[in-house]
Amino acid sequence: MDDLMAARSQMALSLGFHIIFACIGMVMPFFMATSHFFYLKTGDLNHKNLTKAWSKGVAIFFVTGAVSGTMLSFELGLLWPKFMEHAGPIFGMPFSLEGTAFFIEAIAIGFFLYGWDRFNPWFHWVTGLIVGISGLASGILVVAANGWMNSPSGFDYVDGKYINIDPIAAMFNDAWFTQALHMTIAAFVATGFAVAGIHALMLLKGRNVAFHVKAFKIAIIFGGIAAIIQPVSGDISAKDIAKRQPAKLAAMESHFETTKRAPLLIGGIPDEKNKTVDYAIEIPGALSFLAHGDFDATVIGLDQIPEENHPPVLVTHLAFQIMVIAGMIMVGLGLLYFFAAWRRKSWLNKKWFLTLFVAATPLGFIAVEAGWTVTEVGRQPWILYGFMKTSEALTPMPGITYSFLIFTLVYLSLSAIVIFLLYRQIKSVPELYSDNHSKKSAEPTQ
Repeated sequence: MDDLMAARSQMALSLGFHIIFACIGMVMPFFMATSHFFYLKTGDLNHKNLTKAWSKGVAIFFVTGAVSGTMLSFELGLLWPKFMEHAGPIFGMPFSLEGTAFFIEAIAIGFFLYGWDRFNPWFHWVTGLIVGISGLASGILVVAANGWMNSPSGFDYVDGKYINIDPIAAMFNDAWFTQALHMTIAAFVATGFAVAGIHALMLLKGRNVAFHVKAFKIAIIFGGIAAIIQPVSGDISAKDIAKRQPAKLAAMESHFETTKRAPLLIGGIPDEKNKTVDYAIEIPGALSFLAHGDFDATVIGLDQIPEENHPPVLVTHLAFQIMVIAGMIMVGLGLLYFFAAWRRKSWLNKKWFLTLFVAATPLGFIAVEAGWTVTEVGRQPWILYGFMKTSEALTPMPGITYSFLIFTLVYLSLSAIVIFLLYRQIKSVPELYSDNHSKKSAEPTQ
């Protein structure tokens, strides 16, 4: 493995790890605040217990996300110094604001965890809500910075120098809104289905039924709604990418030749050497419609782009297909849940129904990882689209392979620790929140 591949692998590993904890850290506080709200309104102890249980999970993911996010910050400077030298002064603003949001989130989560029976109940609830809002703001600001890498703006490039810097224009680049919208909804989908799946598993085991029914309901309502509206966000993103990054769209769809009435491919394995796609199902004109809103529109293919600027087609195409298939399955499950809740309530307790949601537990995060792969691999060979190639930004430091191996061990260790902490947390639910204890209702007493 050469240094460039080692550096890219290390960033991919770090981002792939961090994005899971970032998504959960953004969304779980809203589940927690919703459960807390129902407790304050009804006095139902199941909701109080659920709020406390979820708040411990939020704390675990907050700490892990903070650690992995800090490591990423170091890696940007250490692995890509040429990029940071020029880019830092331009898109530093969203990172600075992200740091502010992080501090607010840290303070709010401290208030929430230690605020039981100490604060006014509704002030306590607001602190939990602030955890979610600040976490969401952090995520959007980081995605805005990534959007700038896909759609550079806010500077003039003259004689190899980046001058006339406008940090506001850089932050609100052309890609920030579509990326932030798609990523935010994806976080709700992934976390909603993951949390719902875990509680569905507990329901199948018949443990703490009242507790897990309420948890499943809150999580799947968030996740189901997000999954159903996500295709709209995906359509907005596709049209934006077709306009700004035609090479990425062409790689996503393995669209080798510029054509009118371009077909949408479902599945398939691209052959980059022969510029063909095997085993794909074609829907005539559908790609033209998705990209330009016109079934007869021309879609730029890779033949219009210099070969040295082609993204890796196989990886980008397969990742895109995985994201779409996983997303559509979750759309179907979301619709199934709302239909059952509306017309077939008896299904909600059926083994087959709960098993479907248990099986879907990892689907959202598979889609998130695949989508992020499309975003990052589809931008290659550019680290700053159209201005700086990834190879030009690499540190001259040798031996990055060793750094990659060390970071891999660190992330594996962190994953093991988090899994152990979550397992212990889930295992403690029957002892801490028994049904007998929770059946009683009481007014908020904090």
